[in-house]
Amino acid sequence: MTTANKITILRVLMIPLFLIAVFLREDYAQIVALIIFILASITDSIDGYVARKYNQSTNFGKFMDPLADKLLVTAAILVFVERGQMPSWAAMIIIAREFAVTGLRLVAAADGLVIAAATSGKIKTAVSIVAICIMLTPFHSRPLFGAVTVDVVCYTLIILVTVWSGVEYFIRNGKILNTNK
Repeated sequence: MTTANKITILRVLMIPLFLIAVFLREDYAQIVALIIFILASITDSIDGYVARKYNQSTNFGKFMDPLADKLLVTAAILVFVERGQMPSWAAMIIIAREFAVTGLRLVAAADGLVIAAATSGKIKTAVSIVAICIMLTPFHSRPLFGAVTVDVVCYTLIILVTVWSGVEYFIRNGKILNTNK
């Protein structure tokens, strides 16, 4: 197993630790959860860098790396829904985009095509991670404008970049779905 794949697996193993820390509900545990989330998010860049620099790209990594990212973000989003920090409809939009883009990639892969990560997808990931980190802080429920809280601003930003990047993926690659194979 390559170093890059080990880093990806580490990210997956950090998800249950993140969830345990989040659900302890103690102040120190929330800080630990935030630190775990940040470290897990950083491993995404590290495993990609290691895979490229040391030519460690594998089919396992191509499969597991995006899955690990989706599991990490989905875990945080579901925590927010359970805590009342994010409405379930917002979570559904975010998760549906992930399924849709993954499905599009699977159809492309069946035709021997690879859909590379678009810039909008990378922006979506960065915005989502930063917004999730903010929502994990004690300041998440602070009002900004009347009834609009930090949470509302964060999940609204996540939704906007999620929809934007999803639409872009389908505009650029939707022709894959129109083939008669």
